[in-house]
Amino acid sequence: MRKVILYIAASLDGYIARPDGRIDWLENEDYKIEGEDFGYSNFLKNIDTTLMGHSTYKVVLGFDMAFPYTDKKNYVFSHSAQQDTEYVEFVSTNAAEFIRKLKQEPGKDIWLIGGSQLNTLLLNAGLIDEIILTYIPIILGKGIPLFAQGASEKLLEVTDTESYTNGFVQLTLTTKGNRKV
Repeated sequence: MRKVILYIAASLDGYIARPDGRIDWLENEDYKIEGEDFGYSNFLKNIDTTLMGHSTYKVVLGFDMAFPYTDKKNYVFSHSAQQDTEYVEFVSTNAAEFIRKLKQEPGKDIWLIGGSQLNTLLLNAGLIDEIILTYIPIILGKGIPLFAQGASEKLLEVTDTESYTNGFVQLTLTTKGNRKV
């Protein structure tokens, strides 16, 4: 069965974006290490599908480049029906049910890009198999959290850690149990 992997970065205080959705804080020149992509290229080799919420999709469209995942099957979850594009299929049906079926289909792993609401919905439904979380050495003070309010308590097991000279710390975690708060 395919795995759903949340591969994401967060500030030390747990935010994945500023309140307006911007992620400009990830582009700080001090964070760059020549020749280092923090496992991103290897991660992408094992992915053939992406999942993202509509707000995250709008942020991706705002990048100063063409849509970056043209070689993947991309699903964007929206509360209202949207017109599919060349690279994106919009889903307005039950996201958890849709992803349960998707995991059963043949293919590589599935990248849960985010955002907060979709992360929480899939966490609560027990559909996130692995989290690769890179902590960035910045405190934003406010913003969009990694998981939205209403996330169920989950016990996670750390399966790998990596630290980088720029202060990044990357954790790989798997879900260990499902306990309600």
